[in-house]
Amino acid sequence: MSEKVFSALWAEIEVIGRVSSGGYLRYALSEPELVLRDWFRNQADRRDMPVTDDGNGNLFAWWGDQWGRGAVLTGSHFDSVPHGGGYDGPLGIVSAFLAIDRMRAAGHTPGTPIAVVAFVEEEGGRFGLPCLGSRLLSGAIDPAKAAALTDQDGVTFGEALGAIPAGPLPGLRSRIGALVELHIEQGRQLEVPVGVASAIWPHGRWRFDFTGHGDHAGTTKMSDRRDPMLTFAYTVLAANKEARLSGAHATMARVEVEPNATNAIPSLVRGWLDARAADTATMDSLVEAVTKRATERAGRDGTEVAVTPESVSAEVTFDTALASKLSTLLDDAPILPTSAGHDAGVLSAQVPTAMLFVRNPTGISHSPAEYAEPADCTAGVEALATVLSELT
Repeated sequence: MSEKVFSALWAEIEVIGRVSSGGYLRYALSEPELVLRDWFRNQADRRDMPVTDDGNGNLFAWWGDQWGRGAVLTGSHFDSVPHGGGYDGPLGIVSAFLAIDRMRAAGHTPGTPIAVVAFVEEEGGRFGLPCLGSRLLSGAIDPAKAAALTDQDGVTFGEALGAIPAGPLPGLRSRIGALVELHIEQGRQLEVPVGVASAIWPHGRWRFDFTGHGDHAGTTKMSDRRDPMLTFAYTVLAANKEARLSGAHATMARVEVEPNATNAIPSLVRGWLDARAADTATMDSLVEAVTKRATERAGRDGTEVAVTPESVSAEVTFDTALASKLSTLLDDAPILPTSAGHDAGVLSAQVPTAMLFVRNPTGISHSPAEYAEPADCTAGVEALATVLSELT
């Protein structure tokens, strides 16, 4: 397959949801993402691949019997983080359709069904819970709880979906033989175009609610203030320090302030901690240390802090035999871990899963600067076609 073929298909979606920042606002089930879902259906129609929806918002385009025993899934997601890059997610879906084309051109007839999948709400950018579609499909979350999740405008996931989610797929373990998700590398470890994933770091999101006393910025003495912003600011720095000391990752990049006025001391500051580490014990210790530092500081500031875990994902080790097999198929492609979460990680608890990474020359992701060379993307398509041909 030529780079021109990849670039032509990529160009069809490249502008959808892109805003003036150069990044993308492709929130789950929002207008741009709905346009991409229509594009998905059109691509499937071009290839005579029937599309099904599992009732959770996940789309499947089928080559072979729908949900036939041992089906091999491949694909990713369309939704983005706020002002994120264009490759995280969509690259896996575009590459999946092109891999199907490559396999057909080579005369491959699959012995098991293949489905290109577009998972819903992988980033959690709209409804707050990452990998929501794969959690629902695998039974990792109660459908009623998922339906009640709200976005910042108060719209629930159930309302956006138009129904209570259907929940887990009956007989999932026998119906899905494997999932192979292709994704842009989120880091800069690869020195060759394509690699294979070995594991996903444990990671999670914790909400910190800092409460104090709202008051006038001009008339309140500094000594009389109970300012939760100070406690929040200290916690941001503490999280950074504790992560560095433990060799983990900690980020507090989302914040909400009430009343959010220039001339008013806030009464509430709500911030989210994203914590990740190479193992669960280190991640737990990191969150415990940050919580302790925040609580101690609140005592000095005359404020209070409450910590609520919103999503916590355990360490994932991908099917080692499958990863080794894929590496061998791809001329001993390197096998490497990642600290980013994926739908493949959620489904790995129930079915064999693997991931292919396409080289990222800058290592930047979740940013408008996210990028992969067309030549490397083309190599990713060829690698995926090789893997799918072997598995089916």
